[in-house]
Amino acid sequence: MMLGVEKRHLRPAFLVGVLAVFLSVPIAVVHSQKRVKDLPPPPPLWKAKPTPTPTPPEKEVIDVIRTTSNLIMVPVSVVDRNGQAVQGLGKTDFRLEEEGKAQEIAEMGDPEQVPLEIALLVDVSGSTNTRFEFEKTAAAGFLRQVLKKDDRASLFLIDRVPVLKQVSTTADAAANALLGFSPAADKGPTAFYDSVVQAAQYLEKTPSRHRRVIVVISDGADNFSEVIKKAIGTTFEEQMSVSPEVKDRVNARALAEVERNLQRADAVFYAINPAGNTMYLNVITRRGHEGMQRLADSTGGNTFVPEVDADLTAIFNRIAAELRGQYLIQYYANNEAPPTQFRRIRVTVPTRADVKVRARQGYYPKKQQD
Repeated sequence: MMLGVEKRHLRPAFLVGVLAVFLSVPIAVVHSQKRVKDLPPPPPLWKAKPTPTPTPPEKEVIDVIRTTSNLIMVPVSVVDRNGQAVQGLGKTDFRLEEEGKAQEIAEMGDPEQVPLEIALLVDVSGSTNTRFEFEKTAAAGFLRQVLKKDDRASLFLIDRVPVLKQVSTTADAAANALLGFSPAADKGPTAFYDSVVQAAQYLEKTPSRHRRVIVVISDGADNFSEVIKKAIGTTFEEQMSVSPEVKDRVNARALAEVERNLQRADAVFYAINPAGNTMYLNVITRRGHEGMQRLADSTGGNTFVPEVDADLTAIFNRIAAELRGQYLIQYYANNEAPPTQFRRIRVTVPTRADVKVRARQGYYPKKQQD
């Protein structure tokens, strides 16, 4: 009986407890939601930032535009007291001046890397035909010796008018053509100056980075050139009647014009005078040789007077060795001089008092390209 009574008393208590638990759950949830709303919003999720591509450093801009600059190439021959080439000099051994002001040498090129453009002028007039066959043989050997794969030679005849016989060809082709030349049948007039001018103007049109060389076999005597006629302002017949003093002045003006053409062409002038000591026998031949010496001095070349036929081969060998052993000094001439103004240059070797230096004495500025 007691057990039944306890069950009756416990059931209402149990129901009251269950009801209390049920009613307390919503209230806890409400309080929990209220507390969540009161909290600050959570921080955003962390995201790895992409590594930025590094900005490359700005390239250094070097101003290489020279609006008023010319690159001047100066072939220089250095010989000792015996006339032998002096090798092994460096850029710092040289001093180069333009109009008295020292210039910075930009580069000293290798002559083996700079092609040659040679104009060989052969005098076929009657005054020089006593050694003609030997001259041809020696000159042909010179061309075969000095000209390499990329070098070229052109052949001119010095006669009453200049004649271009062979245009820019290889050593063998030029040598074979040269051996076919014949001397003039008579002792007619000779246009030496016109021939040199035509050769210089021809070389001026060849690539500018090539070394331009004129080699003449002649006594330099001239009695028929248009250059002389223009210098005197009269016909050839009229000039024969003027005084020797006037002839000297006229010849000097004509020679200056020839020299200007050589300088504009950047050509080095070499001369071999087959007349020997007979060049001193009269005014014309003496003047001719002195004129060739002046052209050689102003362009950095040389003149030779063989005494006997056998000397010709040795002379040609010397020219070939000189051309292959030249120092090619290059510098930028910063000036605004007009193309008609001659700019004087001077090259020395201060470190060697025992040597002789041959180089061009100046140049004419080239027209600047737009």
